[in-house]
Amino acid sequence: MPEGEPMSASAPIQPPRGSLAVLPLIHPLDDFYAQAGLALPLVEIALPETLPEAERKLLVHEGDMTSALMQFYGSGLHLEVLRCETRGESYLREVVLHLNDSNEAVEFGAIKIQLDLLPSCARRAILEGRVPLGQILKDFKVSYTSRPKAFLKVVPDAFIRKALRMLGSPVVWGRRNTLSLPDRGPFAEIVEILPPVAPQGSGTRPSSETPRMS
Repeated sequence: MPEGEPMSASAPIQPPRGSLAVLPLIHPLDDFYAQAGLALPLVEIALPETLPEAERKLLVHEGDMTSALMQFYGSGLHLEVLRCETRGESYLREVVLHLNDSNEAVEFGAIKIQLDLLPSCARRAILEGRVPLGQILKDFKVSYTSRPKAFLKVVPDAFIRKALRMLGSPVVWGRRNTLSLPDRGPFAEIVEILPPVAPQGSGTRPSSETPRMS
């Protein structure tokens, strides 16, 4: 699998430039796919203005996705860990965020967290795998910055469709985000992918399934 050079935390968002530009931006999702022997879904870098209105509201900001989703849906969130792995002080996991009130899946994500940069109380809560990272950082008053590196247009494969309980949307949208501590630098790299999102006030999102994943 070809790899490009990693982008710095301050690198600007770039327009589409082909697969070599995309690969560094979907880590650690590419790592999980390689371990599972799966081909990566088609991913393109998207300009913010090309995102649909609801997805743009949820993704194009410098805040955490936990807070954005809770505000958008008016519900708390809980975490479903699909796969996880510890490598030294690095903790990698694939997750789905669900609404507390309906259990609807509202985000699929892959994240790499540098645990040794965080307080021990936050580390323990992260490893328990029940509460989304954004909520943990808020609960333990961890000061950090959030900066998207790129916005993503994704053709979902069977794995992502199952994780998000989707029936068949041709494309979904996401972003690659970096969380940093003011005094210690980046501590989390996150790929965040949303299911199709209905505009606020229009009801349930389209193409959704209600049964739990097997």
